Amino acid sequence: MRRLPTLSLLALLGAALLTLMGLAASPLPAPPNPEQPAPTLLVLGASQLAGQPGPAFRRRLDHALTLYRQGGVTRIIVSGGVGAGDLFSEGEIGVRYLRGQGVPVAVLRAEEQSRTTFQNLRNSRPLMPGAVTLVTDSVHARRAVSLARAEGIEADVSSAAIRPAPRYLLREWLALLAWRLLGYTGGRSNPSDLGV
Repeated sequence: MRRLPTLSLLALLGAALLTLMGLAASPLPAPPNPEQPAPTLLVLGASQLAGQPGPAFRRRLDHALTLYRQGGVTRIIVSGGVGAGDLFSEGEIGVRYLRGQGVPVAVLRAEEQSRTTFQNLRNSRPLMPGAVTLVTDSVHARRAVSLARAEGIEADVSSAAIRPAPRYLLREWLALLAWRLLGYTGGRSNPSDLGV
């Protein structure tokens, strides 16, 4: 007898969770890559390993390099601070990597304090002369461009396609859900407190 109310409660909670998932995702469709990026690219940091870009970071840097080589890009900002136990910032490693690929030093800028997507955007803003194209992974693109626009940054996003691990998908979905449910609009709460 007691089993029926428990099952009903679980079904109700499941339906509520699915509804919240739909509300979190549906107003923010994954944006398409722009035909022509803005003159400024902002490469959002990812892990580096012993002074070299990790796989996700290298993918983002290579995507920025492709956009730069297509023409029209005059500045590349690489954003990311020093992770726990690291000796170098993601910004420094990314700039070094792109310099090694032939991008002139005059084009490159490093932001070296950020630990979250929100901090990448906020800390890089003084380096942006105007509109910016964010460079990140496709799974991260929706949240990144949404945060940028909520901060008043004129931004689009060009993302490197990936086959994300389920853990990465879950992390991005939970971060997006937390951001949506807490009603962040640029001033009411600080998403860096949430790790977004």
